[in-house]
Amino acid sequence: MKKRLFALGLVLVLVLGLSACAGKTDSKTIKVGATPAPHAEILEVTKDLLAEKGYTLEVVEFDDYIMPNTAVEDGELDANYFQHITYMNTFNTDNGTHLVSAGAIHYEPFGLYAGKTASLDALADGAQISIPNDATNGGRALLLLQEQGLITLAEDSGLEPTVQDIVDNPKNLQIEELEARLLPTTLQDVDMAVINGNYAIDAGLKIADALAVESNDGAAAEAYANVVAVKEGNEDSEAIQALVEALESEEVRAFIEETYQGAVMPLF
Repeated sequence: MKKRLFALGLVLVLVLGLSACAGKTDSKTIKVGATPAPHAEILEVTKDLLAEKGYTLEVVEFDDYIMPNTAVEDGELDANYFQHITYMNTFNTDNGTHLVSAGAIHYEPFGLYAGKTASLDALADGAQISIPNDATNGGRALLLLQEQGLITLAEDSGLEPTVQDIVDNPKNLQIEELEARLLPTTLQDVDMAVINGNYAIDAGLKIADALAVESNDGAAAEAYANVVAVKEGNEDSEAIQALVEALESEEVRAFIEETYQGAVMPLF
């Protein structure tokens, strides 16, 4: 009986020991949601840097802007890296989430790309221009159209104007609001489209070929800085700080500058 109890106790100790080891291993894995380009590509550069600190980076790719945020809020992800700070703040307000920035990593200038019409001068009366249908990026697109003199927005419309804020539209442009990920795939169906940087990169569109590019002054870079988002309270954890430090490394800076040629601009 004593031998059997001893054996049972030994098995229990081994099981508890293995469970503790498994828990320790899990705590050294950082699970991050990202859109494919440029975010997931940039994260790949950090894997070796994080491994040197004892962390394993797991990148989960998404093709939308909602699920990566709800997954962080629900604890399914440790962080995400796909959105700018203004979008994150609006998402929190609209959805009751508690996301915060653990670090601002880069800025992606918006571009206006040619579809059926090759130049701004050739835009006909009633031409169609597609823009993102979410509040922050749609507003950002309208501001870019205003920069080009195509429309005029109400003075008090701020960073998130809507089509209802257009007070002057001399060419009677038809503004089509689409889900951001669909803008590159429908570009051939409209005269022009204002496309988010990540989806433009993923579609092989080059910022150098854009008909117009968002001004990269300090205000734009600050308002649209792409951040590492975490649930409030986790921003100072060792794992998240290690992730941010790796993203702000010289290796990542060199990769961004060499790979994206101005379509992605480091903020560190």
